[in-house]
Amino acid sequence: MNPEVTQYIDKLPPWQKEAATTLRKMILKTIPDAEERLQYGKPHYLKHGHYAAVISAAKDKLSFMLFNATELAEIKGYFKSMSAPDRKTATITEGLTVDYKQLGDFLKQASKSL
Repeated sequence: MNPEVTQYIDKLPPWQKEAATTLRKMILKTIPDAEERLQYGKPHYLKHGHYAAVISAAKDKLSFMLFNATELAEIKGYFKSMSAPDRKTATITEGLTVDYKQLGDFLKQASKSL
């Protein structure tokens, strides 16, 4: 685990820290050989040199963005395309029940061809 990413997560408010830590563990379990690095001030995860996922904290939410996600189904109000069609983001807010297994399945599906 990259110590810069650990520092990033440790500075988050408690609910974001818990969610980011769970996402981090899920990513590293799903992609065991993922490269973890802090880039553009956010934790990025690469598989074979290609972007697979990003965790990004904002004031009132935590975003989990997947790359190569064109084929993944959107979930209204929670998991959707935010910018480019090949990127989809799960928006996690305080108190939201998150299905980390589903996010792990999405990550596995999106990163299988990387």
